[in-house]
This record gives sequence, structure tokens and C-alpha cells, in this order.
Amino acid sequence: MAIWLFTTFTPTGWTKIMAVRYPELPRFVRLEELEQSRLYQIIQNWGAALINNLDTRDQELDSVPSTNVFSVVCVTSIGRPQAGNIAYAASRGKFVGYVSLGGVTAWQDLN
Repeated sequence: MAIWLFTTFTPTGWTKIMAVRYPELPRFVRLEELEQSRLYQIIQNWGAALINNLDTRDQELDSVPSTNVFSVVCVTSIGRPQAGNIAYAASRGKFVGYVSLGGVTAWQDLN
């Protein structure tokens, strides 16, 4: 996720620094033709909707844990592990991960 910093000028002449996740289209005030102005407004609305959808998706993804970490005596007690699961196997005294190496998916020592 990239965060950009950009400056905007306020009517009072002060400069504000704002952090945004996705860039927005600049606001042009003086478009000569009415058609140009309408077209630009349509594109700007589409961009704003896209940014809103991306921000919503980012919030959904950020609220979900990236992985489950199990604390077990033996990894065989985990019924159906999924690729990416991590467990602390107390019998080994190590963290292990359920990963795919080549064509084989198995528990591998992480430390």
C-alpha cells in the first residue's frame, strides 16, 4: 500500500500537507467548453468512485488477520491445515509452517 504526500493551497494562502492512499485528479476551475467541463466531471466522479472502492477493499483486507498461529503439542493435532498456517509445536520447541516446496505440501521448520 502506497501513501503519497501532497500539498494543496488554501484560499488563505496557507499550504496544507495531506496524506492520501490513492491520488486524485486535480480540480481544474476554468474549462472553456461546457462539454469539456461535463466530461471532466464524469471522469472525476468515476475516479472518486474507484478510490472509494479501493479504500473499502483495503479496510476489509486490513481487518482480517494475515494468518492463523496455532499453539499445539504436535502439528498432527491440527486437522486440516491450510497452506500458510503457522504453529508453535511444543514437542519440537519450534515454529513450523505449512508450506509447499515443489509438489510436496508439509510442515517445515521455520527456525
